[in-house]
Order: sequence, then C-alpha cells, then structure tokens
Amino acid sequence: MKSIIIAFISLLLFFSCSQKESQDVAYFGDTFEIENAIASSDLKATLGEEETVNVQVEGEITGVCQKKGCWMTMPMGEGEKDVFVKFKDYKFFVPKDAKGKKAVIKGVAKKEVIDVATLKHYAEDAGKTEEEIAKIDAPEVKYTFMAEGVAIEN
Repeated sequence: MKSIIIAFISLLLFFSCSQKESQDVAYFGDTFEIENAIASSDLKATLGEEETVNVQVEGEITGVCQKKGCWMTMPMGEGEKDVFVKFKDYKFFVPKDAKGKKAVIKGVAKKEVIDVATLKHYAEDAGKTEEEIAKIDAPEVKYTFMAEGVAIEN
C-alpha cells in the first residue's frame, strides 16, 4: 500500500511539473530543451561564412502564413529582411495568430536564393495584394531556417 501511495504522489508531481511548463510554452513539432538560444538579430553573424548552422534562435514572430500556419518569420536586425522559417518535412504548423509572440526555434539556418515563383507563392500566403505580388520580378537572397521544433510563449 505504501508503494502505491508513493507511486501516486510521484505521478502527481510529474504531471504538475509538466503542466506548468506547458502553460508557459506551447511546442509545435519536436519538443526540445531551450538552451544557448541566440537572438534572431544575431543569426547572420552566427552563420558567418558557414553554409549551414544548427542552432536555437529566439525572437518575436513577425509574420505567419495566413493560409495554414506553414511558415513564419522572425527579425534579423536593422536593415535586414526577416529570417524565413519553414517546418521540417511539412510535419507541423504554428497558429496563424502567433504574430507578435516570442518564440524559440530549433533547427538549421542557411543563406539561399529564393526564385521568383516561390517568392510570389509566399507573398500570396502572406495575404499580399495582387499588385504587390506582381512587383516581385527577381530572385532574392534570404536567410532561411528549417525548424525541427518551435516553442511559442503562451
């Protein structure tokens, strides 16, 4: 009987601790320990001359795909375009109303050239007007991030 009570108390403590964490942060994709996260404005410097870097990045969500929540953006700093965050294997999405919330993303960052058709697709997903989409006529170099997991503050 004593061991049953100890087991019950242990389970109760385990679930109360887990519940507290989930009240502070909502995970999408893989859950992960938040550690050594860099500011999104430091991503360019962290990437430097490397082709890719595996990192955790924290910052405010500046935009979310309004069709499904299948991508989001975070600031790169003054004079820079936002880092474009996609989700690994298209396995998860984030809430469409997450703009303005703080988040930590875990995954791989890289610098890449995005073609015109893809840029127009992203602009459409973002709810841009037909006139704004029509102005897209050249590929862009962007900092992108393939997230394995996203932790968003509640």
